[in-house]
Amino acid sequence: MSKITAAITAVGGYVPETRLTNFDLEKMVDTSDEWIRTRTGISERRIMKEPGTATSDLAVPAVLEILRKKNLDPKEIDCIICATVTPDMFFPSTANIVSDKVGAINAFGYDLSAACSGFLFALTTGAAYIESGRYKKVIVIGADKMSSILDYTERNNCIIFGDGAAAVLLEPNMEGYGVQDSLLKSDGTGKDFLHIKGGGSLRPASVETVLAKDHFIYQEGKSVFKFAVKGMADVSAELLERNNLTGDDIAWLVPHQANLRIIDATAKRMGMPIEKVMINISRYGNTTAGTIPLCLWDWQDQLKKGDTIVLAAFGGGFTWGATLVKWGF
Repeated sequence: MSKITAAITAVGGYVPETRLTNFDLEKMVDTSDEWIRTRTGISERRIMKEPGTATSDLAVPAVLEILRKKNLDPKEIDCIICATVTPDMFFPSTANIVSDKVGAINAFGYDLSAACSGFLFALTTGAAYIESGRYKKVIVIGADKMSSILDYTERNNCIIFGDGAAAVLLEPNMEGYGVQDSLLKSDGTGKDFLHIKGGGSLRPASVETVLAKDHFIYQEGKSVFKFAVKGMADVSAELLERNNLTGDDIAWLVPHQANLRIIDATAKRMGMPIEKVMINISRYGNTTAGTIPLCLWDWQDQLKKGDTIVLAAFGGGFTWGATLVKWGF
């Protein structure tokens, strides 16, 4: 009997229309276009400003695009997994809200929280459902409304992040296309360097937590950068080694869009030229769980069936990982 693999058979994405440029940020905080570009590679990011909107409103258009492309009835979807750190609310899950909004009434769903590595963790989980033979159509979403947890008077973080979402459809494949291998890691000691203090059971929301700005992102940039460069580069190289591959065998590196210097370091560690690296950080910034699938969405016309690609990420907590995929359409 042939082995079942989980192939990516469609991609959908969405970014808000509103652009927040570096020049806009110059008017808000003590920064400059040159300072931001030279340190991060970002020129602009998209922000969802409309009142009453949330992460699900980023995710829904991405899912609807997949349904349209594949001519699928939403009732055919078995499962929706949403990787996010900015859920609409603590519960119900954003995945359940998305399911309701798109009419996927037969799907079970849940959110997965692994910061910027969330899409890789969710993709690996969704692939396991397909590989089990029990489910036929699983949608994996990476979506974050990062503007909802940013302090726009604090220049170190507000320049980095943007809002966006993208999703992939996973279906069974008997020809070897799809997710081949994943190497996922986490280290809870990273909580001291990148976190949100307030809102959880440790520090429930109160007047004090709001006044202390504990509901915004805190990041100790130098430490995070050092861990990210090593973690993302090492895990990508290790994934290649254990699959007896080199950079020459890889059609594309699809890295998390956190910082251009981290992306460069990962490509060099894998022995891959920058021409084979998907980079859109200049236009979207860091959309956390959304960055990797947004790259797949942007580059889908350049991907060829059978291309071997590596997805790599590093996120707060810390979480990091790399996934090997043979492109399926």
